[in-house]
Formats: sequence, structure tokens, C-alpha cells
Amino acid sequence: MSKKVERIKVKKQQVRANHVECHQKFQARIHEAEYSMQAQHLLIEALVDEKDSLLQTIHGLQEANNAPAPFDGDWEEEPEEEPEEEEIEDIPLDEGVIDDE
Repeated sequence: MSKKVERIKVKKQQVRANHVECHQKFQARIHEAEYSMQAQHLLIEALVDEKDSLLQTIHGLQEANNAPAPFDGDWEEEPEEEPEEEEIEDIPLDEGVIDDE
């Protein structure tokens, strides 16, 4: 009986050790994902700042060249043409059977 108890104890320790190892790996993945998200957030902020800077530069150049401001409110949209409806051909139910094999 004591051998059986010993085997159960060893098995429990192995399970616990495996659980701890899996937990540590999972935590490492979480930290890696968080770091990646933070890096992406910083990159997005930098790109937004760069875009704003470029827009200011463009606006300054346009003013210097007396160019009209883009999208100054005089935008006229052309009416959209409605697409012609295509007729759908009736397919008999016994034709066009798909064989998944």
C-alpha cells in the first residue's frame, strides 16, 4: 500500500510541477503580448504625430504658394448611378449538386 501512496504523491508533484511550468509559460506569453501592444501603441502615436507634422508642413507650403486649401467646402458630389440589376438565372434543383468527397 505504501508504494501506491508514494506513486500517487510523485504523480501529484509531477502534475503540480507541470502546472507551475505551464503557468509560467503562459505568464511569459502575456508579458510578451503586453510589451508588443505597448510598442505598437507608441509606434501609432509616433505615426500620428508625424502625420500631423506633415499636414502642417503641407498647409504652410500651400499658404506660401497661395494655393487653395484642399476641401474648402465647395466640394460637389456627383450623384451615384444605380447599378443595373442583373437577372438571376433559375437553376433546377437537381443540377449543380456539389460533391464534397
